[in-house]
Amino acid sequence: MTDDDSHQITQLLVRWSEGQDFALDELMPLVYDKLRAMARRHLSGQKKGHTFQTTELIHEAYLKISGGKEQNWKNRAHFFGVAAIAMRHILVNYAVAKHSRKRGGEWQKVTLEETAVASADRTEEIVALDEALKELAVLDERTSRVVELKFFGGL
Repeated sequence: MTDDDSHQITQLLVRWSEGQDFALDELMPLVYDKLRAMARRHLSGQKKGHTFQTTELIHEAYLKISGGKEQNWKNRAHFFGVAAIAMRHILVNYAVAKHSRKRGGEWQKVTLEETAVASADRTEEIVALDEALKELAVLDERTSRVVELKFFGGL
């Protein structure tokens, strides 16, 4: 991403913050590739058959960002940080929902063959990471935020 792109993104974010909705239409083509890379990174370690696709995660994050409270965007780094956090929350909520008892989350599908080995997916790891980040935030908010943005946003 060039300095011109970075400056243009920041300008569009400011315009969007000011209520100029057309700015969002111009912004999305400029940030989509970076959002796609972030989503791929989030989903890269997921078990095969994971129902979230890269595009779906991007769109869910977009809805969460654009449909939420009014944002006062500072710059593109701020935007991508918020996007990373939104993706994290979406995946954590997905993992929690998948693991919940009412959906049979503790059940493991196994074959009836004696040699079958059941393997757990990463939902427990995502939930555990979320809990660890919350605990770290109590001790040191800034360090928690740095870890969150590094792990989930690649920032």
